[in-house]
This record gives sequence, C-alpha cells and structure tokens, in this order.
Amino acid sequence: MKKGLIAAFCLLAVMAMALPASAHFMMLYTPEIAKEKGGEMDFRIVFTHPAEAGHTMDIGGVQEFYALYQRGENKAKKIDLKNYLKEIDWSNPHSKGKGYEAMIPKKDVRSMGDYTFVFKPGYYFEKEEGIYMQQITKLVANVGGIPGNWAEPAGLPCEIVPLIKPYGLWTGNVFKGRVLSKGKPVANAEVEVEFLSHMPDMKANAMHEKSSVEYPHDAFVTQTIFSDAQGYITFGIPKAGWWGFAALGVGPDTEYKGKELSQDAVLWVKAVDMK
Repeated sequence: MKKGLIAAFCLLAVMAMALPASAHFMMLYTPEIAKEKGGEMDFRIVFTHPAEAGHTMDIGGVQEFYALYQRGENKAKKIDLKNYLKEIDWSNPHSKGKGYEAMIPKKDVRSMGDYTFVFKPGYYFEKEEGIYMQQITKLVANVGGIPGNWAEPAGLPCEIVPLIKPYGLWTGNVFKGRVLSKGKPVANAEVEVEFLSHMPDMKANAMHEKSSVEYPHDAFVTQTIFSDAQGYITFGIPKAGWWGFAALGVGPDTEYKGKELSQDAVLWVKAVDMK
C-alpha cells in the first residue's frame, strides 16, 4: 500500500477515535407532566441522542407500554397502553429513523394522582460495540397535584426510582434517585445524564435543528455520575427542561442471541424556572 494511503487511513482512524461518544437514550416525551386536570396525553417515543439530536436508532419493537396509576394510599392500577402505539418516521437534522407516537385518551388519564409510564422496548444491536441494548424507560406524570406512587419502585427488571418529585422540580433542585436491579440497590452503577437540548416538534415528528445549549467541550454533552454503595445518585439541575438519566447495564439480563446485552434503566424528569 502506498505511503499516502497509509497516512490517510491513519488520519481517519485518529479522527474516529477523537469523535465524541454520544449517549443512547430511549426518549419518552410528552410536553407536560404536571397537569392541572386530566386530558389527552400525546407521546413521542424515539431511540436517539437527545443532547445533540444525533443518530436515530432502531427501537427493536415493543414488549410493553403501560401506566401505573395511583392516588394516595390506593393500590396501583395497571393501564395497558400498547394498543395506542403507532409507528412513525422520525427526523433529526442529520438522520431519520422509526419511532412511535401514542395519543392516550382522556378516559385513561383523567383521574387525579400519579401515572408512571413504562416503555419496555425490544433489542437494538450496536454494531460498533458488538452488543445488544435494551433501555427500560420510565416517566412519571401527575394530574391535579395529588401525589401517588412516584417514589415507589415499579417492579421492573431494572429502574431508577426518583426520591424527589420528578414532575415538581425547580431549576437548581438537586435530583436524587436510587438505581435498582430486581428490586435491589446497585452500587457503583454508571449513570449517564443528558439534557434534551433539541426540542421535539410533535407535528413534524422531528427534533429542532437549533440547540438551546452551547456546549463548551464534548465532556459537557453527556454527564456521568456513579451510584454510591447503597445505589443512590444525586445530580444538580442547572437548567429548566427535560433531563434523562440512564443507568447502564444494571439489568439482570446480560445476554441476547449469544451476544452481550446491556439492559439499561432510563428515567426522564422535567425542571421549570421559578418566577
């Protein structure tokens, strides 16, 4: 091989290694999670890189989509929502992929209390790493201000349990949660945190091209924290908007189709400015 070609290949390899490693996040998005009264809730579900509106990945199908409803001391009620899912084409500024929309009717989200939405996808194969990924994702919404089961585990294979109201966060609050696997705390779990800086356009099924954040360095795009010996995590919320937390590889399932599986727990929270 000619020296020029060798040099070119070496340069490309160095450039590839220098590229930032964007975090994968199952985005479970609805515009508002602190609602005055019950009404329809419109969701968009996309597997992407929220901080940079990056590559849109294959969700791998849907195993479950439901809500756990609870008010006060009442027992949680499971509401199956899978039939409301419709496949859509989702567009980011430089990529396109499949996602889902779901219009949840008022009859399912009309009562006051908490609704813990759970989306359990199929499996995505990450070719660059040679592994499968499955991100079990939660979002907690409230209707009417009467709290329910927001701080209780949902009984998932792995999850992040919020210990501060995830729908009542002020900008500047310190978020606290606990990483669980089969209901037990996970020590030293790696948790990636990203801000949804390219807001979803619900009508266009796309992310806006312009970011609401100027990142001074690639290190700021994906924050990384680790749980302590009892599985607790803390994170100061510096900006109003949506924040995603992804605990990597904490699920009990570690293999799929003979390859490594990273079974992750994802939680979305929203902070607002105090006026």
